[in-house]
Amino acid sequence: MELARATWTEVATLETDLAVLPVGSTEQHGPHAPLGTDAIAAEAVAEAGVDAFDGEVAVAPTVSIGVAEEHRHFPGTMWVSPDTFRAYVRDAVESLASHGFDRVVLVNGHGGNVGPLREVAGTISRHDDAYAVPFTWFDAIGEHGTEMGHGGPLETAMMKRIDPDLVREDRLEDAREGASDGWGAWTSGTNLAYDSAAFTENGVVGDPTAGDAELGAELLELAADALAELLEAVADRDRSEPTYRANE
Repeated sequence: MELARATWTEVATLETDLAVLPVGSTEQHGPHAPLGTDAIAAEAVAEAGVDAFDGEVAVAPTVSIGVAEEHRHFPGTMWVSPDTFRAYVRDAVESLASHGFDRVVLVNGHGGNVGPLREVAGTISRHDDAYAVPFTWFDAIGEHGTEMGHGGPLETAMMKRIDPDLVREDRLEDAREGASDGWGAWTSGTNLAYDSAAFTENGVVGDPTAGDAELGAELLELAADALAELLEAVADRDRSEPTYRANE
C-alpha cells in the first residue's frame, strides 16, 4: 500500500510490520537523463519488489534528495550533508515504527547514499524500536552491476523501461562522447577525485547508448526479485538482541 495515496483509515487496516522507504537523489545524470533518475529508479524498484512479494507492505514516499555534493558543479543538483540525511532517514523510520511498521527496507538508487544508509540502519537497529536494512538496486543485479557507471548503460536502460519520455534520445550521442570510461581518478588504489566534474566532461560514466528498454526490463525484474527475497528475510528475521559474550 502506497502511504501517500492511502487514507489513514486504509493504512489502519494493514496487517503487517513491513515497510519500504525508497531513497534516491536529485543530481545530474548527463545531458540525456533526468536529475531525478536515482529517485525514480528507487521508487520503481520498491513498487516492483513489493508486487513480487507475497504479503502486505507499506510503501513510504520517496526521499528524493540525498548525499550528492560530488555532483555540485552541474546545475540542478541538490544535496544534503550526510548528518542531515542520516537524521532525516532515522526520523522517517521512527515515524513508520510508531504505527507498527518497524521492519523497514531502505530501497536505494544512489551510490552516495550507500555509506550513510548502512550507518543509519545500524543505529536504528541497535538503538531504536525498529529494524532497518539498506538495499541498493544496482548491487542486486548480478554481473550487470559491474557496468553501473553513472548515467551510463544501466541507468539509461532503467529509465527507458520506467519512463522512456524522460530520456532525451537526441542527446545520447553527445552523452557518450563526453563520458568517461570509469568513476574517479585512481592511483595506488586511491581515488584522487572528490567530484565527478574532475573526471567526466558531461557527468556521464559509461556508454548510455548501450542501454535499451529490454535491458531495463531485465534489470528491474532482477532488482524486484532480489528485493522480494530480502523482504521475506526481513519479515522472518529474529530481532532479539544477541547476548554479550563473557568468559566462563
